[in-house]
Amino acid sequence: MNSNPLSQYFRQPAVYVQLPSEGKFYPETALQRSENNEYAVLPMTTMDEITYRTPDALFNGSAVVSVIQSCIPDIKNAWDMPSVDIDKVLVAIRIATYGHELDIETKCPSCENEDSFEVDLRSILDQINSADFSKPLTTGDLEIYFKPMSYKQINDNGMVQYEEQRMLQMLQDESIDEQQKMTRMSEVLKKMSVVTTEALASNIAMVKTPQAQVTDSKHIAEWLGNCDRKMFSTIRDHIVSFKSASEIQPLTIECTNCSHKYEQSITLNMTTFFEDAS
Repeated sequence: MNSNPLSQYFRQPAVYVQLPSEGKFYPETALQRSENNEYAVLPMTTMDEITYRTPDALFNGSAVVSVIQSCIPDIKNAWDMPSVDIDKVLVAIRIATYGHELDIETKCPSCENEDSFEVDLRSILDQINSADFSKPLTTGDLEIYFKPMSYKQINDNGMVQYEEQRMLQMLQDESIDEQQKMTRMSEVLKKMSVVTTEALASNIAMVKTPQAQVTDSKHIAEWLGNCDRKMFSTIRDHIVSFKSASEIQPLTIECTNCSHKYEQSITLNMTTFFEDAS
């Protein structure tokens, strides 16, 4: 097969990114592993931009997966990407495509002055790391080992929660019979409880008892649904701490009008974060 004489003009890597996970937690075929944990990031193509502007593709997660696999070819299946890598990868793609400068709009909570600030995304990239998943949580005679959820697990969980929350809003309709409303509301709340339990189970790699090492997610979910409230809360709070350790920290902003200092979060929303800055 003849090579394309224009291949030298194809897009080239613009930046290199180190994955917070260091390539751990990926199934064998999901990542072409690098020896130094550095992965080339290509700018988005026109097709990538069209993809992330498609509402349905954004909602079901396929847009994010498509863009990541296009811009970081070493990631073969972004559905399997651990959650700790998602933010850093999206920031790197944004830098590769539009540069490292990002304008954010903000409103002072004290005087309500609206302002615009420029953020250097390279500093954001440097601060994104992964929590330490190697240390178990010990409670009683149990040792609980954790892992990050995959992007697919996060996306599936989010879609179910969205549908159930939308159902709860629909139940506010006064035309619905009160008995029917209470029955349906009970079903929705039960479903949301199950979804929460399954999500927590997805963050647990293994539960080690004096007699066994349990890795079956169904067994772990069943245990979470039947353990006492104190243990459930301890595990939930421990998992939340992992998320806090690896997410983008808010910026400290000083209002240009009243000098009030406040925190401004940065949200990696595909429809706004990837707006062309040109």
